[in-house]
Amino acid sequence: MPPADAKNSIQVIERMMELVDALASQPEPVNLKRLAERTGLHPSTAHRILAAMVEYRIADRIEPGTYRLGTRLLELGHIVKSRIDLRAEALPVMQELHEELRETVNLSVRQGDAMVYVERLVADRLAMRVAHLIGARAPLHVTAVGKLFLMEDGAEACKDYALRTRLEGFTRNTIRDLATLGRELDKVRKAGFAFDNEEAEQGVSCVGAGIRDDEDRLVAGLSVSAPSNRLDKTWGPKLREAAQRISRAIGWLPR
Repeated sequence: MPPADAKNSIQVIERMMELVDALASQPEPVNLKRLAERTGLHPSTAHRILAAMVEYRIADRIEPGTYRLGTRLLELGHIVKSRIDLRAEALPVMQELHEELRETVNLSVRQGDAMVYVERLVADRLAMRVAHLIGARAPLHVTAVGKLFLMEDGAEACKDYALRTRLEGFTRNTIRDLATLGRELDKVRKAGFAFDNEEAEQGVSCVGAGIRDDEDRLVAGLSVSAPSNRLDKTWGPKLREAAQRISRAIGWLPR
């Protein structure tokens, strides 16, 4: 393709994406005049590109001169979503954290009243190590990421969890009563990340942040575990930012 033709093709794609963004920003169908104004395109140019978008179902023509996003985008969205692999998207971010902090990095998902570890990168220091086996389970209230899920559930569901599990103790630091758990979840809500302060295992602490999907649902957690004397509580914002990177990779948009 000659350079001039290639440049023109790229320009058309850029203009089409401007129209897609303009349509996406409006909850109701939009008329041609307003689309032209929002994109800065001449009405005849906008009309020509919209006609092609309608043909390929990227846009729908509701009535003469009025448009909305097309069903083809919905179909493509479902295809993209079905092909997203949480583990594959998380691993590069986990690797960066592992190389920077030189501590164990975990990816976990919720199954009922427990968190299940589905991926981990283990610290290779010769000193004390943290060894969460892939597939290992831990109750929500004793893990950093589990606390995020309890916070997400809300007060009533958290109360039901406490009654159901009796907040089983694992160490002297395990939270064993609902009032203390509620105060802890308030801290989690404000910070956007959570800690396990030797609540699951004596001598081991953890900091975790939540991973959200394209519907803003909490679907997994990213955490760093370390011997308590090595865990730095200033890692919290770093974990939150890393978890948000994974969230964006699987379709989440900040609200």
